[in-house]
Amino acid sequence: MIYFEEGLYYQALNLLKSLLTSGATSPSQSPAIVPPPQLLALIATISVHPTLTTRAKSLDQIQAANLALQYLQLVLQHVGPINGNFEEAFAFTGNASVARREVTGRRRTTGGGGSPKTDVIDGINNELANTGSLWARSPDIWNMLGWCFNCSILHKKRWERWSAWTLYMIDVLEADFNARIAEAGSALLEHCLLAKYVNFSGSVPGTARDKKIVRALFADGCKSSVAEFGEIWPRETKGLKKDREMKKSEAKIDIEGNNYGDYMMDEIDEELAQSASEPSSPPSENLSGHGAAIPDTAEPLGGMDSIKLRVRLMALLINLSIHRPEIFTEPEVLYDIYSDHIRTLPIQTFLIILSPVNLQHFPAPAQSSFVQFILRALIGTSPLMPPSDDIPEETFANSYLPSSANNRSTGDNAKVSLCIETLLRWVSNHGELLWTPGLNDAAEVGIKARFVYSKKSKNSRLAGDKMWLAASAERIRSILLFMNP
Repeated sequence: MIYFEEGLYYQALNLLKSLLTSGATSPSQSPAIVPPPQLLALIATISVHPTLTTRAKSLDQIQAANLALQYLQLVLQHVGPINGNFEEAFAFTGNASVARREVTGRRRTTGGGGSPKTDVIDGINNELANTGSLWARSPDIWNMLGWCFNCSILHKKRWERWSAWTLYMIDVLEADFNARIAEAGSALLEHCLLAKYVNFSGSVPGTARDKKIVRALFADGCKSSVAEFGEIWPRETKGLKKDREMKKSEAKIDIEGNNYGDYMMDEIDEELAQSASEPSSPPSENLSGHGAAIPDTAEPLGGMDSIKLRVRLMALLINLSIHRPEIFTEPEVLYDIYSDHIRTLPIQTFLIILSPVNLQHFPAPAQSSFVQFILRALIGTSPLMPPSDDIPEETFANSYLPSSANNRSTGDNAKVSLCIETLLRWVSNHGELLWTPGLNDAAEVGIKARFVYSKKSKNSRLAGDKMWLAASAERIRSILLFMNP
């Protein structure tokens, strides 16, 4: 505790790590020493706080932040979110003026065996554990996630740290959700972290709350998104470059006094820069071989890593809505809100979200229903029929394959084609649709209709949309050919 209060984070975390991993080779029923919730909350703040990461002034601070995240991952791995009491540790107070929390320290077990030894521990005398805490600075997890995803577009350096934190929190939410399902089915899901997060402080169950949550998942760095999901700490994205340059310019060389000014500082700065960016994504390679950068089709949502995290969060919310809709909302309501955001995305980004590698994160009952809802919104099917994963042949032949967008947008017609293509792949892989000549006929009617109703233009963007439309049409033909016995 003293180490943390004195700001000696690296030493404190090394000690905690040793205590945790020293029992890793013991039987699963052996007690694991886990710090009390308020210490876990502080460690979480240390792992992402700007003064210890992107604005760190020393290598020790950066190492402490990296070790903090590593320690949290070890606690999740060896103890789990339930025995680790993450429900209390990762509770958003929503009040930056919170003074301190008094909680109970516990000696927990990874297997449920052994009695916990309890000691009452006072709140920590450290700003990062109180008013500067992540859990106090952000009113709820959705504000935090919205800011994280805004950073993926606007503040790439900050996103390198936030992405690691977001990945960790998703791992926690998934582990917690799955553990409670394994223990008692859906009966205990009201106690899971995700259920508590969707019913955040001050929220009123209903469409307004649900839409705010989904807006956070689709935060795109625009003015309104930044206004709603702003930075967690003041001046969070400000760097230290000017301050460092000023110090260098003022420094004087005094060999006898062991003051070398800015001599050999470049090597130190380089080491700090590399450490500050850990963990980070590898730079994209130039595959063209001509020095020209390849466009990132995922960039409207912050890149592939950002989209993967967004999709996993979408899947978690779908899972909760399927198992316990009374806690959150009905799946159809959630699909409808998702659709409002997804169908307006650029075609390339739209396709990434509907790709098999991303849809596989969704629970099986939702993979088809989700795409059907987007398709119905694009073709204007009215009234919306309840989506079903068992798509009958007549629905494909009469409603989906021959359909076109409810407007003359080439992009929307391409998205209709991509949805149909995705559904065909899904039913083909699951063996739930038998080929008939009528499917081929309906497909050709739809392909022709989507081309006829698309705008004719030499605009480069519209020309690109038409290329996507033509390519998808050929893939639809290929899938049906593959399905033909």
